[in-house]
Amino acid sequence: MTVLLSRRLTPDDRAASPYLPVPFEVPAGTSSVHVSLSYTGEGAVLDLGCAGAAGWRGWSGGARRRFTVTPSAATPGYLAGELEPGEWTVVLGLYRVPSAGVPVSVTVVLDDASAPLDPEPEGPPVPARPPRRSLPADDGLTWLACDFHAHTLHSDGSLPVAGLAALAVEAGLDVLAVTDHNTVSHHAALPSVGSRYGVTLLPGQEVTTDRGHANAFGPIPWVDFREPPSTWVSSVAAAGGLLSINHPLAGDCSWHHPLDVRPPLAEIFHHSWMAREWTGPLAWWTAWGLSTVPIGGSDFHSPADGRPLAQPLTWVAASSPAVPDVLDALRAGRTALSWGADEPVLLRVDDELVAVGADGLLLADVWGRRQVVRGELARFPAADGPHRLETARSAAVVAVTP
Repeated sequence: MTVLLSRRLTPDDRAASPYLPVPFEVPAGTSSVHVSLSYTGEGAVLDLGCAGAAGWRGWSGGARRRFTVTPSAATPGYLAGELEPGEWTVVLGLYRVPSAGVPVSVTVVLDDASAPLDPEPEGPPVPARPPRRSLPADDGLTWLACDFHAHTLHSDGSLPVAGLAALAVEAGLDVLAVTDHNTVSHHAALPSVGSRYGVTLLPGQEVTTDRGHANAFGPIPWVDFREPPSTWVSSVAAAGGLLSINHPLAGDCSWHHPLDVRPPLAEIFHHSWMAREWTGPLAWWTAWGLSTVPIGGSDFHSPADGRPLAQPLTWVAASSPAVPDVLDALRAGRTALSWGADEPVLLRVDDELVAVGADGLLLADVWGRRQVVRGELARFPAADGPHRLETARSAAVVAVTP
């Protein structure tokens, strides 16, 4: 065992940089790398990650204090593969460093066949899917039930990828984005697991910093969260993916990063919108720019949290649930947000606005002009700009569409 770091970190360290690199050497022929982090201190939160000599190997944030990487297997959140010789780096994220400081130690053990891997467990049997909701759509398109924010054991979620897929089927989802923090270790499993369970698992990664989070969607390379966020926008676009600002108003996870070029998507509906009367995220969207395509996500982590998948939910009009078609639909802005699969929804169909399950609600445009919805399926002449459905209390939003 080699002690890589043993000292008290202070607010001065965090002020110098939110990330502390701790380098170590991996000789040729190494069979395993096992890293352990230890720290104590009330209010202290340190994140853990690793870069190999040839590139990023993974991130577990504050969810784990140890990880193992071997050529054939790795702790969830980290990439298995050849242990290339050279300088590796443990990356500590100094997320919360109390004023009194925090004593920290980092150790590495090489070539330890007994090092724990914390393997990902098998998933449950494929569950029954509830009936799909039939919604009117343009020719050649289908409204797909999508949730664009969820986590697994590969970051701070409690379920394996297969367990999350099973819940997605039970929730009636057609598409679920798996967006673990600052890693792509989950991407390799998504196609096979999604095929087994009959649900599209959209590759995602939540690019996570203490000044804001963004989801990068698509089968694209890892996005370096330590770089300026302007580079996230350009690198994701260059790789063929889509970037979304996450929960822009959400406690200590709100968005603070200035951007010259704004990403195409924003997570306007999020579980942290705890009361539908609170319209702060809609006000943020108006100020940020209504040309930004709105999406929604549950930010699911664990069944114990009490925030289920598909609440809120994004309806996406796509030609198929395949990943490229879903990404194309998002690029085109064919989205509609609702609080759940059976909740009222407002759609654009054949140059009309169609309100489904919204009898008695109010259809409002961006200027605040309103019409009463009559019937379970009501059609209105199309008009430019965002529209939303409101209750009699005009601030209580139940659905929105671009």
